Amino acid sequence: MEWLIPVLIVVGLVVIVGIYLWVTYNSLVTLKVRVDEAWSDITVQMKRRADLIPNLIETVKGYAAHEKTVFENVTRARAESLSAQGPAELAAAENHMQQALRSIFAVAEAYPQLQASQNYLQLQAELVDTEDKIQASRRFYNGGVRELNTKIKVFPNNLIARNLGFTERDFFEVSDSAAIAEPPRVQF
Repeated sequence: MEWLIPVLIVVGLVVIVGIYLWVTYNSLVTLKVRVDEAWSDITVQMKRRADLIPNLIETVKGYAAHEKTVFENVTRARAESLSAQGPAELAAAENHMQQALRSIFAVAEAYPQLQASQNYLQLQAELVDTEDKIQASRRFYNGGVRELNTKIKVFPNNLIARNLGFTERDFFEVSDSAAIAEPPRVQF
């Protein structure tokens, strides 16, 4: 009968450790899925913006066809944004896209008849809405990354998380945060 107490203690400890591993694993999986979902939201919004840009270019080109360099820069930034893989590449592409969009809106400001065009105004409104959605998606993604990375780093999770296949994720940080503080807007 004396051996029963140590066996019960060991079994109890094994059950506690098993429950801890089960709960930790499930919470890490939940956080990983949330981060993956947030990244998917970002890519969907980036694709939506990329789909709007050719229409914007064509609308502006109708009034300012001689601004070839501006249109080439926007097209190049669009292609870079679509081909970006991961947060670091997408952040660099985002910087180029913001600069390109600023230049196309600067060109548009020189053409009052373009600014009065209903098509241009609608495209601009859709682009501003998309930029707002990208910014919200980025915040959601970074919040999920923060939670996942924290869960991976805290003790005792840091002892088992990597062994279970969980790694820290990169934040979606843009090097020129002032460039994306607000979506591009045209001042009338």
